[in-house]
Amino acid sequence: MPDSPAGPPAPPIPLTELLAREELGLRRIAGPVHADLLWVHTSEMADPYPYLLGGELLLTAGVQLTDADTYVARLVQAGAAALGFGVAPVYDTVPDALVEACDRHGLPLVEVPPETRFTTIARAVWRLMAEARHRELRRVTRAQQALATAAARPDPVPAVLRQLAVQLEGRIALLTAEGAELHAAGVRPAPDVSAALARLARVVAPPAPPGGTPAPGAARGSAAGRKPSPSSATDTRDGTQLSAYPLGGSQGLALVLATPRRDSGDHTVAGIAAVLLSLLTAPHQGADAAGRSAALVRLLLGAEPAEVAPLLGGADSWTVVHARRADGTAADPLTAGALGAALGSALSDVDRETVRVLLPGHREVSPQPGWTLGASEPTQAGALPAADTRAARALGHAEATRTPLVTHRPGIGGLAGLIPADRAEAHARTLLAPLTEPLAETLRCWLSLHGSWDRTAVALKVHRNTVRQRIARCGTLLDADLDDMDVRTELWFALRQG
Repeated sequence: MPDSPAGPPAPPIPLTELLAREELGLRRIAGPVHADLLWVHTSEMADPYPYLLGGELLLTAGVQLTDADTYVARLVQAGAAALGFGVAPVYDTVPDALVEACDRHGLPLVEVPPETRFTTIARAVWRLMAEARHRELRRVTRAQQALATAAARPDPVPAVLRQLAVQLEGRIALLTAEGAELHAAGVRPAPDVSAALARLARVVAPPAPPGGTPAPGAARGSAAGRKPSPSSATDTRDGTQLSAYPLGGSQGLALVLATPRRDSGDHTVAGIAAVLLSLLTAPHQGADAAGRSAALVRLLLGAEPAEVAPLLGGADSWTVVHARRADGTAADPLTAGALGAALGSALSDVDRETVRVLLPGHREVSPQPGWTLGASEPTQAGALPAADTRAARALGHAEATRTPLVTHRPGIGGLAGLIPADRAEAHARTLLAPLTEPLAETLRCWLSLHGSWDRTAVALKVHRNTVRQRIARCGTLLDADLDDMDVRTELWFALRQG
């Protein structure tokens, strides 16, 4: 099957829900009853395999259907969820060979009556997805409120675990690095499930190496010579979904779950619980808490970032990540903390709709469902302000290009490397001197997006007419033709020096 990108911002829709819409007149005539739909795609190609993402309800009238068995086999190989066959205008009935092929390969086959348009089916699927998404958001919101209430009880850690067990209908436990249960809630699973959970806990929060105590952050893989540990791990045992989340402390505590299902909403609820438990178990993880407290005090008393970075387990480099919710909703400290936990850091901040996360060490930033991310390259602690600016620019670029993640890449040597840095910076200052900072930033963004007015407006969060006015002003102040590629190249070189 081709590599599948992240799915749409909604849970999959069971095929049975679509079939239950009587106004569509759909009828399953072959293949299994159950299928999860992520997309709707229409194609009359003889082999649509190269254009499928996986999870589609593929709609066709069979214009180029010749070999039903090969056609269905290719759809299954591509990961299609179901096939909808339109009766008319090519066929009066669904071909028997197609029915037999779908039964043989286990692909649900749906008969689409002549009066039902394919676009009507697509609208119905997206409407069902929107309804499912709203239900999921309401459920996550209720779970977040319940977990926050539990965290305020006199016995917060057991209370949070009990509430999480209720929300996810499973077994929840807090394990030490040695696999011992500190607290647990829910029905005790079979011994093999418990053993699998202990193994998952060691994956995300490995124990300290023999003869030593891990440095702050080592449980997350930042210790020298150790591969970074993942921010979560999953497994399956006899239909039970297993998950593990590290709590980010020096003692290697991990939250483990054995639940009957695993979807994006469950992952979000578990992430919120992991953040709460990271805070609540801080007394068990004094090294990390003391390090953060000491770093804060020293910063307030005038220390330089490079001096306090070692207290935070940052090793020799840091990555700044800026993020916004893909649906445009504002973030709050809990969701910011959940994002930080998913990325592998307890250092997060939220300013209105933007979340900033500081990742110690060389961490690979990966896309996160429901978020748009911009990341800087790993940098020294003393250069974090510049990295923060680059992460903000990367986020604007990601939003403008509708990309889940954009990572700033430092310019490679090339021709620019032939010019001494001090001379290049002096030339850039002279060339760009007529421009104010907002004009220079608008010009930089506009050039990075290949002169697109609309994308630049999205990235800078201004009206496209404002972009046009600023670019025109730049051309006037610089006395330059911004449509000339030579001019653009020289300006881009100069702007890259900042």
